[in-house]
Amino acid sequence: MYEDSNRFAVAPMMDWTDRHCRVFHRLLTRRALLYTEMVTTGAVLHGDRERLLGFSEIEKPLACQLGGSDPDDLARAARIVEDWGYDEVNLNVGCPSDRVQSGRIGACLMLEPDLVADCVAAMKATVSIPVTVKCRIGVDDQDPELGLDRVADAVVAAGTDALWVHARKAWLKGLSPKENRDVPPLDYERVYRLKRRLPQVWIGINGGIANLDEAEAHLAHVDGVMLGRAAYHDPGILAAVDTRLYGEEGEPRDLLAAVETLLPYIEGELARGARLSHVTRHILGLFQGVPGARKWRRILSSEAVKPGAGVEVIRMALEELGGEPLDTDAQMRDRQDVAFACARP
Repeated sequence: MYEDSNRFAVAPMMDWTDRHCRVFHRLLTRRALLYTEMVTTGAVLHGDRERLLGFSEIEKPLACQLGGSDPDDLARAARIVEDWGYDEVNLNVGCPSDRVQSGRIGACLMLEPDLVADCVAAMKATVSIPVTVKCRIGVDDQDPELGLDRVADAVVAAGTDALWVHARKAWLKGLSPKENRDVPPLDYERVYRLKRRLPQVWIGINGGIANLDEAEAHLAHVDGVMLGRAAYHDPGILAAVDTRLYGEEGEPRDLLAAVETLLPYIEGELARGARLSHVTRHILGLFQGVPGARKWRRILSSEAVKPGAGVEVIRMALEELGGEPLDTDAQMRDRQDVAFACARP
């Protein structure tokens, strides 16, 4: 059975959960399952795999989400994903954007459960890592009772290891992807009913979950909880995941220490040609509710985009929080416990 250790995950989010975001999130939680942005099978098969699939070992456990609808292509892409060292491959059956619909990817596949099952079966026959599915409760005027059951039953029969359900319908026409994350009403009870009907199947829930109190409440009904925008905009939430949801002893992760540990990674990325803003855009919301947080965001937003900006910008922003200055660059490089953060396969 899919591992209970995956009871909390950070959702795959286009343009957000890139490798820099994932490294940062991992410094806040050792246990959460992290996901890549969705990557299409065509990109995996024919694109720049280092750019698309490359990751730092610190990010694991790590799942790769694939978008596609051709079973053979998905099987080939899943094998590549496994060869790159990912811990799981996930099939996107939930993205509502016009761009992916035109490629027969995402939420439109809710209308083709047999095809989704064929895709899952092809991947399962090819890889040894878990194959999972992330879907909606339905699309458009589809009855969510019938629509979700048909997809769930199909992928379970095909051997899926877990099913993550975003507890909203997706509207394929008339709503933008952003509106599809807010406008269709949430129906958590529908996901709970699915779990009661399929008690032997690992089922996780996603959609509109704002904090760990809500996550704990959901875990009374389903096997896993996935946070998306809440974890991204207020990543400090993640600092308490290991203690609250996994029962680890001790205090939540220290946010200042997480930033300090991130600095060698950032220096390594800058040396490879990245801009500081490529990383700092993911840490803007870290100090929600902390005095000086507005200045923190302002400094990072205005200074990190400048050519040649380095980690001194982050130190300057941290001083606005009233904390002690961080170690010097030389001292940071001497910290052996963070050296691994700069490594890549």
